[in-house]
Amino acid sequence: MIQYRCPRAGPTAPPPRPQETLSRDACLYESSLLAREGRAPDYLHCGVFGDPHIRTFNNEFQTCAVQGAWPLVDNDFLYIQATSAPTRGAEHATALTKISIIFKSSRQCGEQQLYQAELDNVPAAFADGSVSSGERRGRHSLTVRTQSLGRHAEIRAAHIGTLLVVRQSGRSLGLSLRSPRGVVEAFGPEQDLQLCVWGCPASQRLDTMRPPSAADPAAAADARAACAELLPARDVYFQACVFDLIASGDLNSSVAAVSALQDAAHMISDTQSIHLPPVGAGPRHATPLPLPLLLLLGMLGTLTTEMVNL
Repeated sequence: MIQYRCPRAGPTAPPPRPQETLSRDACLYESSLLAREGRAPDYLHCGVFGDPHIRTFNNEFQTCAVQGAWPLVDNDFLYIQATSAPTRGAEHATALTKISIIFKSSRQCGEQQLYQAELDNVPAAFADGSVSSGERRGRHSLTVRTQSLGRHAEIRAAHIGTLLVVRQSGRSLGLSLRSPRGVVEAFGPEQDLQLCVWGCPASQRLDTMRPPSAADPAAAADARAACAELLPARDVYFQACVFDLIASGDLNSSVAAVSALQDAAHMISDTQSIHLPPVGAGPRHATPLPLPLLLLLGMLGTLTTEMVNL
């Protein structure tokens, strides 16, 4: 010990951990967060489908009249853009026709990668033809697989803990997304237009409680009956299903709401949060109390005050 000038009391500090050990999970978001903070990620869900309907990361549900290309997500890790266009043969209906996803480059986990899907062409590969990207120690940061070639793609981004499902239902595309809160909220003030975060602009919102046109009462009843067979719960997905059937007149359009609900059930761990109650586009107002009840409450309030003063 004296020869090598080592202190008799032993080392004064624990030896540093090898750098390889510190960074071995840098491209696995869940493992990296657990190592740093000792907890699992707080996951958020966004779904876009149908005419189009949006379930935001904040569990708000809206139906939008937007046409053209709009950003769904725009943060430091991910950019997603959806394009909607009028549906042929339907006067008031629109549908998602293209979805573009950009995985931004990561210094440790891979270069920028692009995925694009269009109506009748949902590829099980990235735009460059690859099915994986960002290889590191035998693992890939990005992978694509499919359950139905040309109509479904599941993309996993391990380095940002994100799962995306792109699918075609009827004559419309849909996107379901699960991403950690730390990824979703990693954006600056200039990234101020994200439909998955804030929903569609107020001027572009539609009331799904009111059909887009003066629908025939019999057709509306048929739409409700058809959706009730597929979606027993009278939630926002049932509401969207009825809206889409009335707007498009195409029975196949009901599949979009069913698929979106299935994705939500797979991506949301809290089963109580999967179903959302039906809502309209306008602000919710408190229901006014009947006059006799107001008078009774006033009398009770006066009586309570007198008892307190005794």
